[in-house]
Amino acid sequence: MPIYEFECSSCGHRFDRLQKMSDPDPTVCPACDVAEVKRRLSAPGFRLAGSGWYETDFKKDGDKKRNLAGDSAASAPAPAPAPAPASSDS
Repeated sequence: MPIYEFECSSCGHRFDRLQKMSDPDPTVCPACDVAEVKRRLSAPGFRLAGSGWYETDFKKDGDKKRNLAGDSAASAPAPAPAPAPASSDS
């Protein structure tokens, strides 16, 4: 079940609630008992990183698995070249 974040428009109280997607959102603020509660948009709380995360783990035997996290040596960006020294023509 996902965790949703809510905020009261009246008092500004924020709270989280673990509920099914089909459950109705709360309408009354638990802090001030006013019916001004709205659902907030928030980022998901997980990240797929590290070795072992593949495009799919259910490919056929002949298909090549592709590591979505990338190879640590291959995914490191090349260092940027140093800026050229400024010439002073006076």
